[in-house]
Amino acid sequence: MPRVVLVGPPGSGKTSTGQALAALLGVGFHDTDAAVEAAQGRSVSDIFVVDGEPAFRELERAEVARALAEEDGVLALGGGAPVDPGTEAALRGHTVVFLDVGIADAAKRVGFDRSRPLLSVNPRASWVRLMDERRAVYERVSTHVVDTAGRSVDEVASEIAALVGGRA
Repeated sequence: MPRVVLVGPPGSGKTSTGQALAALLGVGFHDTDAAVEAAQGRSVSDIFVVDGEPAFRELERAEVARALAEEDGVLALGGGAPVDPGTEAALRGHTVVFLDVGIADAAKRVGFDRSRPLLSVNPRASWVRLMDERRAVYERVSTHVVDTAGRSVDEVASEIAALVGGRA
């Protein structure tokens, strides 16, 4: 069972914070999007374009289920993963941290480039729409909410470590 599961929208810092948090806690780090990419031998963006979002979501759902059962460190989920009802249910009983972020900080972090398939058309409006659709799910699955606005990765990781009883 993972020590901590990180959820949040694109640009919330799930990967960078997850890596820093894992180092603080002395545990491994696992990113489900990176795992899907490694298993498929192509990027999430390519999977979306070639196979479509439903195919990616099925790969994602399987990887999240596997990771929740087998990984024991810090786990970062793709932004849309918790929206899946099965994944939402599977997150019950886990320590889940929602990394909350506003559009200004998210834009600085991700730059809204083409590697984010759901943000490729009108990125700012798409991000706001995604966040409006997903916020309730992020809040529902989380045991902690951490605001990342204007904060460094190390500051956010230290706060989470303190919340989960690790070194800070």
